[in-house]
Amino acid sequence: MSTNPIVPTPNEQHREMGMRLARTIEEGKGMVPDAPEPLVCKPQQIESWRIFKIMSEFVEGFELLKKYGLAATFFGTARETFEGHFYTDATELAGRLAKSGYAVFTGGNNGIMQAANKGAFEAGGASVGLNIRLGEDQNLNKYLTESVTFDHFFVRKVMLAFASEVYIYFPGGFGTLDEFTEILTLVQTKKIRKVPIVLYGKEYWDPLVTFFNQKLFKEHGAISEEDLKLFTVVDSVDEAYEYIMQNVKC
Repeated sequence: MSTNPIVPTPNEQHREMGMRLARTIEEGKGMVPDAPEPLVCKPQQIESWRIFKIMSEFVEGFELLKKYGLAATFFGTARETFEGHFYTDATELAGRLAKSGYAVFTGGNNGIMQAANKGAFEAGGASVGLNIRLGEDQNLNKYLTESVTFDHFFVRKVMLAFASEVYIYFPGGFGTLDEFTEILTLVQTKKIRKVPIVLYGKEYWDPLVTFFNQKLFKEHGAISEEDLKLFTVVDSVDEAYEYIMQNVKC
């Protein structure tokens, strides 16, 4: 006589996981170190304090996001190394969006992020920073009406992925490219709903778009032709603003 293993129902699995998570969080909340070491190698045992810290960051982040309705997120360099018009354009575009009822989200740091926060702040709008703790060079800019600082990049990226109805990418470095391909992949795989993705500055973005088209699509079929339509490249504040106004569907 064969016996089949008893498979728990989804509700039973969720209840059991909830109990395990509650026990871990309760254990870990009093153990968080003042200066946590980076997670270099996988831990050999469950670090209760780390799970508590991760969960607390998720709760804090989602509590902040729920305060805002219509929103636009600006990405871009924290440095002052690009042509000056990118910073003034970010300020102008953010200001126009703030006057149109958008909360403006950024990483809360300097450079393009500060420029966008400045535009929203001076227009009297919500200017929000989702910052990451990296050391002394990762400070909050002075144009924020509200902010939260994360220890974990992946938690911050989840918050950024849920924050807005439009994502605007100005020139930047590895972080900006990472944030762009993260959102692009989430939309492509339908893990988040399709939202406008705006790349600002044709001279900067065209080489990457050409790589997508020639290498990924035409030569290797690694993406589809439809994937190339998931973003648009603009070259002026007017063009960006008009595209956003026409394509954000709330």
